[in-house]
Amino acid sequence: MAGASLLWLLPHLIVSPSSSQFFKGEPVSLSCEDRRDGWTLKRNTHLDTRAECGVWGTGAGSGCIIENAIPMDSGSYWCESSDGSTISSMINLTVSGGSVILQNPVLPVMEGENVNLTCRTKTANSNLPADFYKDGSFIRTEPAGHMTIHHVFRSDEGQYKCNMSGHGESPSSWISVTAVPTSTSSPSTPNGTTTSFSPPFPLLYLLLSLPSIFVLVLLVLLVRCVSRKPAATVNNQVALIEADKLA
Repeated sequence: MAGASLLWLLPHLIVSPSSSQFFKGEPVSLSCEDRRDGWTLKRNTHLDTRAECGVWGTGAGSGCIIENAIPMDSGSYWCESSDGSTISSMINLTVSGGSVILQNPVLPVMEGENVNLTCRTKTANSNLPADFYKDGSFIRTEPAGHMTIHHVFRSDEGQYKCNMSGHGESPSSWISVTAVPTSTSSPSTPNGTTTSFSPPFPLLYLLLSLPSIFVLVLLVLLVRCVSRKPAATVNNQVALIEADKLA
């Protein structure tokens, strides 16, 4: 429950348009989506470190707008609480001065989801054939410049880029894939919701089983003692008889 509450309080950085790559001169909007106030947008680039929105953009409510992005705006962006104790996950944005970019998910995707990639040109129709690559290796050619990775796995995580013949190659972007969280659900409550619980810590099972093990050991020892006692009595009687004969 505490973990769920913590996730509820953490901010989420929203990027619009939803992509990690942009052309030089395009506007980029960022905002902290949270149920509490006091979050500040910050970034790290080649120009600045932990710089707030007022240095590199125009504030708009809980967000910030870069009206004309330039390559120097490429870097890491995040939301941070007013006291600096809590930050959101960082996202990496790339502003390209070239003629081709790859539109891809900004945030990590979960295993089993579909990932859409679009190879886009600045000066021509984007529905052109494009070659897609992962970690430098060719994947395939898509006739309309759009590629979908169905039901992604952790093995799909990596650096992706695209190339359009006659136009150029996009920068590379990292796509993160997270594992599906596992939980055990109890039967539904009367209001239709379900509750989740985690299995007890393994040490608890060990502690609970120790009394049973102790009792079992005592029983085994008792049985062995009882089974040996008659034999000892017979041996004593035989010894007495032998002593009488010798006398």
